[in-house]
Amino acid sequence: MSIIHVRIDERLIHGQVATVWTNTLGCSRIMVVNDEACNSETQKYVLKLATPPSVRLSVLTVEKAAVRIKEGKYDNDKVFVIFKNPKDCVRLLEKGIELPMVNVGNMAPKDGSTNVKKSVNVSREDVEAFRKLNSMGLKITARMVPDEPESNFMDLIKDL
Repeated sequence: MSIIHVRIDERLIHGQVATVWTNTLGCSRIMVVNDEACNSETQKYVLKLATPPSVRLSVLTVEKAAVRIKEGKYDNDKVFVIFKNPKDCVRLLEKGIELPMVNVGNMAPKDGSTNVKKSVNVSREDVEAFRKLNSMGLKITARMVPDEPESNFMDLIKDL
């Protein structure tokens, strides 16, 4: 399988992802990896509506994503993986799946979260997950759209 891009974006599939990122990447499949989204028929329906017609969609639990990737189910696809949060990304890596990098997109403000970049707010739990991803050797960047310069995400959270 060719995972061509990985993004953490709480909104999952929305205008920016469906048009700008998908077109720039030339992906043939978007893979949303999130247990809650996978277990919600309403969420899956909305994600399907937001997906461009020329792109296939998979909405999977972390466990199912690991199994299907290992089976080679998407070997002929150019896959854009989207996580809702960094914990799910950690869980997938812990199941033996290699990812090329991860780009942090939108993370909405929550109680106790800290703003580290426009539209990116992290909780203590998020910071711990990002540090774990970093310790696993994953490059972590932050940018909203492809033509924005990437920032080293770990620099943004180093003092938290």
